[in-house]
Amino acid sequence: MNRSVAAPRFDVWTAIALVLAAATLAPILVVTANLLRPSQGIWSHLAATTLPVLVINTALLMLGVGLSTAIIGTGTAWLTTMCRFPGRKLLTWLLVMPLAMPAYIVAYVVTDMLQFAGPVQSALRAGFGWGRGDYWFPDIHSLSGCVAMLALVLYPYVYLLARAAFLEQSTAALEAGRMLGRGPWANFFGVALPLARPAIAGGTALALMETLGDFGAVQFFGVDTFTTAIYRTWFGMGNQVAAAQLAAALMGFVLLALALEQLSRGGRRYHQGARRQRPPQALELAGVRAWAAALACFLPPALGFLLPLGRLAVLAAGEDGGPSAGRLAGFAANSLTLAASAALATLIVALALGYAVRLRASPLLQGLGRLAGLGYAVPGSVIAVGMLMPLAAIDNAVDRAMREAFGISTGLLLSGTILALLVAYVVRFLALAQSAVEAGLGRITPRMDEAARLSGAPPFETLRRIHLPILRPSLLVALLAVFVDVLKELPATLIVRPFNFDTLAVRVYQLASDERLGEASLGALAIVAAGLVPVTILAATLTRRR
Repeated sequence: MNRSVAAPRFDVWTAIALVLAAATLAPILVVTANLLRPSQGIWSHLAATTLPVLVINTALLMLGVGLSTAIIGTGTAWLTTMCRFPGRKLLTWLLVMPLAMPAYIVAYVVTDMLQFAGPVQSALRAGFGWGRGDYWFPDIHSLSGCVAMLALVLYPYVYLLARAAFLEQSTAALEAGRMLGRGPWANFFGVALPLARPAIAGGTALALMETLGDFGAVQFFGVDTFTTAIYRTWFGMGNQVAAAQLAAALMGFVLLALALEQLSRGGRRYHQGARRQRPPQALELAGVRAWAAALACFLPPALGFLLPLGRLAVLAAGEDGGPSAGRLAGFAANSLTLAASAALATLIVALALGYAVRLRASPLLQGLGRLAGLGYAVPGSVIAVGMLMPLAAIDNAVDRAMREAFGISTGLLLSGTILALLVAYVVRFLALAQSAVEAGLGRITPRMDEAARLSGAPPFETLRRIHLPILRPSLLVALLAVFVDVLKELPATLIVRPFNFDTLAVRVYQLASDERLGEASLGALAIVAAGLVPVTILAATLTRRR
């Protein structure tokens, strides 16, 4: 029977989705509005000089980080969920910890540790009696070094969503595979992995968009990408038109990655029941396999969190000066307030968009939902400028009208305010919440919605009583992930924040830019400490569920 496509109905959910999508798309549209304007020859100059390098480096960075985070995140999620080995519960908690470590801080610390005068090479020279030129040491300031560092920081995005998917998978499907004679590996590749694919793809997409939008780390490692070119073109050359066109090219990479992932599904959908009746029987590992699994789960957080944290602690312990405890407390209060407000606002927007698309699956709403998440792939400073341009125009128009009518200057009403900063955060991190919400909604069979409609329940009541309880783990992942990322956000905060309003990230950046890494370590530790609270709650939640 042919299924007719119903004409999209305009109701309150459609209106909410349209308004929210338009609001989140506005800064990006402002930036890309200059796409067809002449760029004063900058593009021809880039094409003749650095454009091939930008394309190759960006593509290789995406490929390396995408594969690495998918393998590390999925493998560790499966091991900690479906296997038993020494230290599994501790490692389940520890594997989430790199989320609290900002990528640009890890870049500073790793470079400090591995440079010629750093502790690693100094220990090698002292232990073997080597001098300069007597040994080979990998160059951390390279594309491969940047891929490794970003993968160690970003793999928790895949780990969190993949583990949540593995925990919620149908016990019957897994045990049916065992009854059919499938071994652990065959059951993993043939049953568990396909069911968890939307979550794994969502986590990998988040890691890729974070990679594409990163500026501090790739610049510090000397890797030229579209992001660094945008900054140089916008703030170095002062050519906003060419920078906007480069940003559009950067978003093209994200659209291509998302389109390839959707095409690879081949129209398949993965649904499962409301809840698992009981946890599947865990595979007991012993001997070499048990310790190999423990080592595989220990290395990523050790390299991406424990070692950088230890180095920061050593630097902070040797620092006599630096900001007072009172100033750090003020910066921490600003960061926590912004992060909590932005996380809640972003979650509400993502849930409203995701549920509206589920109710009215029209191509328009689906397209707007996808486009609204592109902000995660755009550098924070580009979003900030896209925010400030229309807000400044509104402020100037209001000020001019008030001067002419009443002789009163209103000044800046919207630009440089907390509200503007919160909107910038929502635009920047909406994809982070969308991915978790969509993965959760995708695992809820549509038959539940049909049953609720047949019983006469309105959409909001269905959302409140049926979907929200099932979505609670995914919503918690989204809320805490956005909270931690806002704590670490730097470019948008620098540009949009109100005057004399600094956060921990801003303070660390200012000190590190002045090569005061010892003083910066104090603020960096404060960022990590503030981020550890929600990350620990998230890890504890996952541990309790298994």
